[in-house]
Amino acid sequence: MVNRNKTRIEPTFDGPARARSSSELSVSEDDRVMPSSRRKAPAKGKSAKSKPSRRSRGKQRRGLLGGFTRLFYWCFVLALWGGIAAAGIVAWYGAKMPSATTWAIPDRSPNIKIVSVDGKLVANRGMTGGEAVGLHEMSPYIPQAVMAIEDRRFYSHFGIDPIGLARAMATNLMDGRFTQGGSTLTQQLAKNLFLKPDRTIERKVQEVLLALWLEHKHTKDQILEMYLNRVYFGSGSYGVEAASRRYFGKSARDVTLAEAALLAGLLKAPSRLSPARDPKAAEDRAQLVLAAMRDEDMIGEKELTVAMSAPATRATAYWTGSEHYVADRIMEELPGLIGDVRADIIVDSTVDLTLQDLAEKSIRRLISENGEKLNVSQGALVSIDNSGAVRAMVGGYDYANSQFDRASEARRQPGSAFKPFVFLAALEQGRTPDSVRTDAPIRIGKWTPENYNGKYFGKVTLATALAKSLNSVAAQLAMEVGPEAVVEAAHRMGIESELQANTSIALGTSEVTPLELTAAYVPFANGGYRPEVHFIRRVTTTSGEVLYENTGGSAPRVIRPEIVGMMNSMMTGTVETGTATKAGFAWPAAGKTGTSQKSRDAWFVGYTANLTTGVWFGNDDDAPMKKVTGGALPAQAWHEFMVAAHEGVPVARLPGSWTPTPKTTPGFEEAVSKAITGTD
Repeated sequence: MVNRNKTRIEPTFDGPARARSSSELSVSEDDRVMPSSRRKAPAKGKSAKSKPSRRSRGKQRRGLLGGFTRLFYWCFVLALWGGIAAAGIVAWYGAKMPSATTWAIPDRSPNIKIVSVDGKLVANRGMTGGEAVGLHEMSPYIPQAVMAIEDRRFYSHFGIDPIGLARAMATNLMDGRFTQGGSTLTQQLAKNLFLKPDRTIERKVQEVLLALWLEHKHTKDQILEMYLNRVYFGSGSYGVEAASRRYFGKSARDVTLAEAALLAGLLKAPSRLSPARDPKAAEDRAQLVLAAMRDEDMIGEKELTVAMSAPATRATAYWTGSEHYVADRIMEELPGLIGDVRADIIVDSTVDLTLQDLAEKSIRRLISENGEKLNVSQGALVSIDNSGAVRAMVGGYDYANSQFDRASEARRQPGSAFKPFVFLAALEQGRTPDSVRTDAPIRIGKWTPENYNGKYFGKVTLATALAKSLNSVAAQLAMEVGPEAVVEAAHRMGIESELQANTSIALGTSEVTPLELTAAYVPFANGGYRPEVHFIRRVTTTSGEVLYENTGGSAPRVIRPEIVGMMNSMMTGTVETGTATKAGFAWPAAGKTGTSQKSRDAWFVGYTANLTTGVWFGNDDDAPMKKVTGGALPAQAWHEFMVAAHEGVPVARLPGSWTPTPKTTPGFEEAVSKAITGTD
């Protein structure tokens, strides 16, 4: 039972002091939270601003310490909750990724390295555009430059660089915009290998997880090597080898300090900073890279000075060089030989880069000098040896401006360059070079074939008719043997395009490509055999495994030896006294000129016992040239190329032989003496 009479004792703060029992609760003046308004005034003679007591100073220190303690506490709480939230986000997005046990480095897109007959690089093709180069093989300046500007602590961090991340965040906050990223090279590699370039939290979390996995599975050197062989350097170049070839025309093994700095500088904005687009911007960025390398003591002052003074690199806007026409053709043929390319391979081509360069220079020079005057803008050249190997192929005036290959893709009317197949069919039916026909105006149905300039020579031999490219005689022979026989002879020799079996085929009205027309002349040069025309000798892996090899095989005979002798005897006259005298040089040579209607196409296809070469000039829009014939620009280009190609090669006579009978035809000598050369 509660004692109701017992009074409650309340704590007192004011009033006179009195004795209190031990059971009473009281608070002294010093224990008050707020000072009493009735606190005693300081004793007389003492200043109100006197020093606080030791007890007061201790209380102030304890209050300040308490404030810091509370601040630390709440910061810790916030950090803890932030860590929990971050862990939750990582767990959430990480759970959406495949199991780490299934992660694997995706195969690098294979590179196709195409080399010439003497081992020189023709081109690199494939997504990367360059072979993989080991870290120990490439110029040491390249990895140094990349680390200096992209990830200075690459060898010390664990895939993520907290210091670099904090620095980037601080810089971005100060600038008020996103100017720097804190991604390491490992993170960049993870992004390039596995992720899309989306700027989302999910992608960033996945990038971090993958970077940690890469650091766990691979060494630093392996990560850096993978990065340098896959990263994009602009202008279609993936990897340091492709970029080095693209911008400097050399391997990554031979890159200088200044060049390495330029490559490293491209990584910030490959397309915008490409020297093919903005050489000045590329050079300015390279200077920053060099300064960063000096700050990291990767290079000395002398090296810095020399590199800083190096001239700016001015890369071409695109691949240049006619050898890329050859590379394109090889890329078309490759799948049919080895199937899908699954690893880096080396293609040994048949092309001789020295001859390729000679051919390109000749075509370009003649067009540059005569283009405006003669209204000619394009040219093509193909050169094939007796085994069918293509030694040079120029598909146009400038590959950088037009990648269309006029040598193997453009079908044009060959004009009189098709006549050898008409005369071949006639010889195979029993005629000889001495057979005589009357060169005069004729009418075949509604068609009246005319000679060049309307001049006729009366009775002439077939040898003279072919050398002088007399249209009326060719038309007569086509009628005698039948257009079908002409078509059969042309296809047997190597023409692959569809041909119209009509009388006008004698004058080359059916369209063909320069490559197939040149190939169809090869049997005349090698004694009557039709080899397989090819650009590829061998395909191997980088480890040396042979995937394909052209063994040559046995080429079928398509012309009898005596017919070869007759044809070579007749076509030698074209070069010696006929329409192609400008082509002649110190070797026994033969061939045939050709000019289509209104000079839309001008040809000369000729050969020695060493090479068969075809040349074409014209315009892509089929516009007429200004009286350009096969005996003019094509014969000149052929001469320049063949003289250089045969330098130092022992002279050899053309295969086959034929001895003409004494010429007793009335008026023959007179006709020959009146013949006008250089026409078609």
